[in-house]
Amino acid sequence: MTDAIGVLGTGSYLPSRIVSNEEVAGPAGVDAAWIERKTGIRSRHRAAAHEATSDLAAAAAAQALAAADVDACEVSLIVVATSTPDHPQPATASLVQNLLGADLAAAVDVNAVCSGFVYALAMAHGQLAAQRRGGLALVIGADVYSRILDPSDRGTAILFGDGAGAVVLGPVPRGRGLYASQLRGYGRDHDLIGVAAGGARLPASERTVREGGHHFRMKGRAVREFVSAHVPKLVDQLLVEHDVPCDEVRHMVPHQANGVMLAELCDELALPRMTAHINVDRVANTGAASVPIALDEAERAGRLAEGDTVLLAAFGGGMNSALALLER
Repeated sequence: MTDAIGVLGTGSYLPSRIVSNEEVAGPAGVDAAWIERKTGIRSRHRAAAHEATSDLAAAAAAQALAAADVDACEVSLIVVATSTPDHPQPATASLVQNLLGADLAAAVDVNAVCSGFVYALAMAHGQLAAQRRGGLALVIGADVYSRILDPSDRGTAILFGDGAGAVVLGPVPRGRGLYASQLRGYGRDHDLIGVAAGGARLPASERTVREGGHHFRMKGRAVREFVSAHVPKLVDQLLVEHDVPCDEVRHMVPHQANGVMLAELCDELALPRMTAHINVDRVANTGAASVPIALDEAERAGRLAEGDTVLLAAFGGGMNSALALLER
């Protein structure tokens, strides 16, 4: 019986240009060894001049469609999670729909910053579950953070890379698939992460450009404190609410924020049999793309066995958090 909804195929795309710590260290006023010691990052990928978020998203989506043996014209919904859209409007998802030829799909963007992919996954799952005819959804996380970084800001310039990851959601056998999600918002902490200019409150002007208002800014220490204070507790709550024993979680695919932070988070989680899938050392923080890229790498490497319980865990600007449980 196929009355559950799960992942039918995964895909990812990383731009061909690899940027070393040595390249970003100088403008940020640090050295390469300091970057690796503080973040666990050794390299990151950067989009080419002709590549925008929609291009990365479409490339990852094409891989996911191929893995699922699904044609783009069969997709009924495309959700793109991004905080670096091609344009303020139209939605980047509309551009992806056109690039893929998914002519029958609804298309919409979700901006929950680095939590965006898990938010989008939960929303797409809910939409498919509400449709009597079922359907297929493409859920994509894609970001090109290199376009909004201040190279001299060591708190951000060293952390981010560009990339995209995608999954195809559709019907799977009962007992499989995505079966739990938990989305939380903490708007009182909205000032920890953001881009100040370019919106309705502070429209783009010569002054906002001159003052660096369009650059991404982050209060790193406060973000780390937020993660430590909230994420372990929320994971415990999710497992209790859905009667999942801690030792049943075999895999965690986290947002790849910072390697040192992830090591601390893994130590704080009471998941004795859990393997954390980490690629931040090679690809850095790719925003909304980080969870689906790591999920695709784990899937293609054969690390996820049938029946395994997988925890997706993300946190990002807003502030917000997003968790999901799926049965492989």
